[in-house]
Amino acid sequence: MNTSSDETELGLRLRSLRERAGMSQRALAKKAGVTNSTISLIESGKINPSVGALRRILGGIPIGMSEFFAYEPEPEKTVFYAAEELTQIGKGGVSLKQVGINLIGRDMMILLETYDVNSDTGRVMYGHDAQEGGVVVSGRVEVTVGDHRKILGPGDAYYFDSRNPHRFRQVGPEKCVVVSACTPPTF
Repeated sequence: MNTSSDETELGLRLRSLRERAGMSQRALAKKAGVTNSTISLIESGKINPSVGALRRILGGIPIGMSEFFAYEPEPEKTVFYAAEELTQIGKGGVSLKQVGINLIGRDMMILLETYDVNSDTGRVMYGHDAQEGGVVVSGRVEVTVGDHRKILGPGDAYYFDSRNPHRFRQVGPEKCVVVSACTPPTF
């Protein structure tokens, strides 16, 4: 799935304003009369809402369109993060803990990924405009990139152009832990 920088910027701006207002995605969705997944997809840069939908969502914060587009989120200045301060952005059997609350002004995304037994990133492979790499810390993971597929274990690593369709799938009897990085960040 490819995202444009305009969609990513819009999503970051919405997420920053929602968090500044102290609202969860679910709370904003309820107030705006849209689904939680709509807010999530916009914030992750996967969809670009219509003007009407965006106006409805901003009404839930509340903020006007001109103020929304004039808003410049502040880059995070934190240098060190305790384990409990990592931001969970995964769901289901795939835990993706992001270093930092937001990635505004950052050129790289760092993740602590944990794949529960029999979990994966989905049957449909996805792509995005970035490069990514990682090292398996424990367990085993099958990494598929285009026509290439390999099972990696502790100490094994990968690095690829993320525009190639890819997916990750846990294999074996124990959960898998990977430390990864992606540049530029994907949301």
